[in-house]
Amino acid sequence: MDMKDMTAQDCLNALREMRDVVFSTVDQNGSPRARIIDIMLVEDEKLYFCTARGKDFYLELIQNGNIAVTGLNREWRTVRLTGKAVLLDNNKKYWIDRIFTENPSMNGVYPGESRYILDPFCIASGQLEAFDLSKTPIERYYFAFGGEKAREAGFYITDGCIGCGTCAENCPQQCIESGEPYQIRQNNCLHCGLCAENCPTESVIRRG
Repeated sequence: MDMKDMTAQDCLNALREMRDVVFSTVDQNGSPRARIIDIMLVEDEKLYFCTARGKDFYLELIQNGNIAVTGLNREWRTVRLTGKAVLLDNNKKYWIDRIFTENPSMNGVYPGESRYILDPFCIASGQLEAFDLSKTPIERYYFAFGGEKAREAGFYITDGCIGCGTCAENCPQQCIESGEPYQIRQNNCLHCGLCAENCPTESVIRRG
Protein backbone atom coordinates (compact mmCIF):
# COMPACT_ATOMS: atom_id res chain seq x y z
CA MET A 1 0.00 0.00 0.00
CA ASP A 2 1.23 3.50 -0.85
CA MET A 3 1.78 5.47 2.32
CA LYS A 4 -0.37 8.35 1.04
CA ASP A 5 -3.35 5.95 0.96
CA MET A 6 -2.92 4.78 4.55
CA THR A 7 -5.36 5.43 7.37
CA ALA A 8 -4.94 5.49 11.14
CA GLN A 9 -6.21 1.91 11.24
CA ASP A 10 -3.56 0.89 8.68
CA CYS A 11 -0.86 2.42 10.91
CA LEU A 12 -2.12 0.49 13.92
CA ASN A 13 -2.29 -2.69 11.83
CA ALA A 14 1.33 -2.10 10.78
CA LEU A 15 2.37 -1.92 14.44
CA ARG A 16 0.53 -5.19 15.08
CA GLU A 17 2.38 -6.82 12.16
CA MET A 18 5.71 -5.59 13.56
CA ARG A 19 4.48 -6.92 16.92
CA ASP A 20 7.64 -6.44 19.00
CA VAL A 21 7.95 -2.68 19.22
CA VAL A 22 9.42 -0.08 21.58
CA PHE A 23 7.16 1.35 24.28
CA SER A 24 8.46 4.47 26.02
CA THR A 25 7.21 5.83 29.34
CA VAL A 26 8.35 8.18 32.11
CA ASP A 27 9.04 6.90 35.63
CA GLN A 28 8.14 8.60 38.92
CA ASN A 29 11.40 10.58 38.83
CA GLY A 30 10.71 11.92 35.35
CA SER A 31 13.36 9.70 33.75
CA PRO A 32 12.61 8.11 30.36
CA ARG A 33 12.14 4.35 30.15
CA ALA A 34 11.89 2.15 27.05
CA ARG A 35 11.34 -1.56 26.50
CA ILE A 36 10.18 -4.01 23.83
CA ILE A 37 6.50 -4.92 24.25
CA ASP A 38 4.23 -7.09 22.10
CA ILE A 39 1.21 -5.54 20.41
CA MET A 40 -1.44 -8.13 21.29
CA LEU A 41 -4.53 -6.94 19.45
CA VAL A 42 -5.66 -4.14 17.12
CA GLU A 43 -9.25 -3.47 16.16
CA ASP A 44 -11.67 -0.56 15.70
CA GLU A 45 -8.81 1.97 15.86
CA LYS A 46 -7.73 0.68 19.27
CA LEU A 47 -4.46 -0.97 20.28
CA TYR A 48 -4.28 -3.54 23.10
CA PHE A 49 -1.35 -4.89 25.10
CA CYS A 50 -0.76 -6.32 28.57
CA THR A 51 1.83 -6.43 31.30
CA ALA A 52 2.27 -8.02 34.73
CA ARG A 53 1.30 -6.09 37.85
CA GLY A 54 4.73 -6.58 39.42
CA LYS A 55 6.64 -4.80 36.64
CA ASP A 56 7.96 -1.23 36.73
CA PHE A 57 6.26 -0.76 33.36
CA TYR A 58 2.90 -1.43 35.03
CA LEU A 59 3.54 1.19 37.73
CA GLU A 60 4.55 3.78 35.13
CA LEU A 61 1.36 3.13 33.17
CA ILE A 62 -0.82 3.46 36.27
CA GLN A 63 0.93 6.58 37.55
CA ASN A 64 1.01 8.44 34.24
CA GLY A 65 -0.24 6.53 31.22
CA ASN A 66 1.29 8.81 28.61
CA ILE A 67 3.13 6.59 26.19
CA ALA A 68 5.06 6.57 22.92
CA VAL A 69 5.27 3.50 20.67
CA THR A 70 7.71 3.06 17.77
CA GLY A 71 8.22 0.19 15.36
CA LEU A 72 10.33 -0.43 12.23
CA ASN A 73 9.65 -3.13 9.65
CA ARG A 74 11.99 -4.83 7.18
CA GLU A 75 11.03 -2.39 4.42
CA TRP A 76 12.40 0.55 6.50
CA ARG A 77 8.95 1.86 7.26
CA THR A 78 8.47 3.32 10.73
CA VAL A 79 5.21 3.92 12.59
CA ARG A 80 5.22 6.14 15.66
CA LEU A 81 2.31 6.52 18.05
CA THR A 82 1.77 8.84 21.00
CA GLY A 83 -1.26 8.47 23.24
CA LYS A 84 -2.51 7.45 26.65
CA ALA A 85 -2.71 3.85 27.85
CA VAL A 86 -5.79 3.05 29.92
CA LEU A 87 -6.21 0.02 32.19
CA LEU A 88 -9.21 -2.10 31.18
CA ASP A 89 -10.52 -2.48 34.71
CA ASN A 90 -13.80 -4.14 33.68
CA ASN A 91 -13.74 -7.67 32.27
CA LYS A 92 -10.00 -8.12 32.83
CA LYS A 93 -10.24 -11.90 32.45
CA TYR A 94 -12.15 -11.54 29.19
CA TRP A 95 -9.44 -9.38 27.68
CA ILE A 96 -6.56 -11.54 28.93
CA ASP A 97 -8.26 -14.68 27.58
CA ARG A 98 -8.88 -12.89 24.29
CA ILE A 99 -5.24 -11.83 24.11
CA PHE A 100 -4.06 -15.40 24.76
CA THR A 101 -6.41 -16.72 22.06
CA GLU A 102 -4.99 -14.24 19.55
CA ASN A 103 -1.41 -14.83 20.74
CA PRO A 104 -1.08 -18.55 21.62
CA SER A 105 2.67 -18.27 22.24
CA MET A 106 1.77 -16.46 25.48
CA ASN A 107 0.68 -19.80 26.94
CA GLY A 108 4.32 -20.85 27.08
CA VAL A 109 5.29 -17.70 28.99
CA TYR A 110 2.36 -17.61 31.43
CA PRO A 111 0.92 -21.14 31.56
CA GLY A 112 -2.46 -21.91 33.11
CA GLU A 113 -3.89 -19.54 35.69
CA SER A 114 -0.63 -17.58 35.93
CA ARG A 115 -1.88 -15.52 32.96
CA TYR A 116 -4.08 -13.55 35.33
CA ILE A 117 -1.08 -11.75 36.84
CA LEU A 118 -1.31 -9.78 33.58
CA ASP A 119 -3.59 -6.77 33.21
CA PRO A 120 -4.90 -5.51 29.84
CA PHE A 121 -4.37 -1.95 28.59
CA CYS A 122 -5.84 -0.07 25.65
CA ILE A 123 -4.72 2.96 23.66
CA ALA A 124 -7.96 4.32 22.22
CA SER A 125 -6.82 7.76 21.06
CA GLY A 126 -3.63 9.40 19.94
CA GLN A 127 -1.49 10.65 17.09
CA LEU A 128 0.40 8.62 14.50
CA GLU A 129 3.23 9.17 12.06
CA ALA A 130 4.16 6.86 9.19
CA PHE A 131 7.70 7.37 7.88
CA ASP A 132 9.27 5.63 4.86
CA LEU A 133 13.09 5.72 4.76
CA SER A 134 13.31 3.42 1.73
CA LYS A 135 12.27 6.13 -0.75
CA THR A 136 14.07 9.15 -2.17
CA PRO A 137 12.84 11.62 -1.18
CA ILE A 138 11.58 10.16 2.08
CA GLU A 139 7.83 10.10 2.75
CA ARG A 140 5.98 10.87 5.97
CA TYR A 141 2.31 11.24 6.81
CA TYR A 142 0.44 12.14 9.98
CA PHE A 143 -2.78 10.63 11.29
CA ALA A 144 -4.93 10.78 14.42
CA PHE A 145 -7.52 8.50 15.98
CA GLY A 146 -10.05 8.48 18.78
CA GLY A 147 -10.98 12.13 18.35
CA GLU A 148 -7.42 13.49 18.42
CA LYS A 149 -6.11 16.03 15.89
CA ALA A 150 -3.17 15.13 13.64
CA ARG A 151 -0.04 17.01 14.71
CA GLU A 152 1.92 19.47 12.64
CA ALA A 153 5.70 19.27 12.60
CA GLY A 154 8.60 20.47 10.51
CA PHE A 155 8.90 23.93 8.98
CA TYR A 156 7.09 26.34 6.65
CA ILE A 157 8.18 29.40 4.68
CA THR A 158 6.50 32.73 5.46
CA ASP A 159 5.73 35.73 3.25
CA GLY A 160 9.06 37.21 4.34
CA CYS A 161 10.67 34.96 1.69
CA ILE A 162 12.69 36.98 -0.86
CA GLY A 163 12.95 34.11 -3.36
CA CYS A 164 16.72 33.70 -3.12
CA GLY A 165 16.53 29.90 -3.27
CA THR A 166 19.03 29.32 -0.46
CA CYS A 167 16.63 26.96 1.31
CA ALA A 168 16.11 24.84 -1.82
CA GLU A 169 19.84 24.65 -2.49
CA ASN A 170 20.54 23.38 1.03
CA CYS A 171 17.62 20.90 1.31
CA PRO A 172 19.06 17.33 1.49
CA GLN A 173 15.83 15.84 0.10
CA GLN A 174 15.31 18.55 -2.54
CA CYS A 175 11.72 18.98 -1.38
CA ILE A 176 11.51 22.79 -1.53
CA GLU A 177 9.88 24.29 -4.63
CA SER A 178 10.22 27.81 -5.99
CA GLY A 179 7.32 30.22 -5.62
CA GLU A 180 6.19 33.35 -3.81
CA PRO A 181 7.00 32.29 -1.14
CA TYR A 182 8.97 29.07 -1.72
CA GLN A 183 7.05 25.97 -0.60
CA ILE A 184 8.15 22.91 1.38
CA ARG A 185 6.62 19.60 0.33
CA GLN A 186 5.73 18.57 3.86
CA ASN A 187 5.34 14.85 3.11
CA ASN A 188 8.97 14.68 1.91
CA CYS A 189 10.60 16.87 4.59
CA LEU A 190 13.21 15.43 6.97
CA HIS A 191 12.56 18.20 9.56
CA CYS A 192 16.34 18.71 9.75
CA GLY A 193 16.10 22.51 9.92
CA LEU A 194 18.82 23.33 7.36
CA CYS A 195 16.41 25.64 5.53
CA ALA A 196 15.68 27.56 8.72
CA GLU A 197 19.34 27.84 9.70
CA ASN A 198 20.40 29.14 6.27
CA CYS A 199 17.55 31.50 5.42
CA PRO A 200 19.04 35.04 5.21
CA THR A 201 15.72 36.67 6.21
CA GLU A 202 14.74 34.15 8.92
CA SER A 203 11.55 33.46 7.01
CA VAL A 204 11.49 29.70 7.67
CA ILE A 205 9.46 28.96 10.79
CA ARG A 206 8.87 25.79 12.79
CA ARG A 207 5.33 24.45 12.42
CA GLY A 208 3.10 23.88 15.43
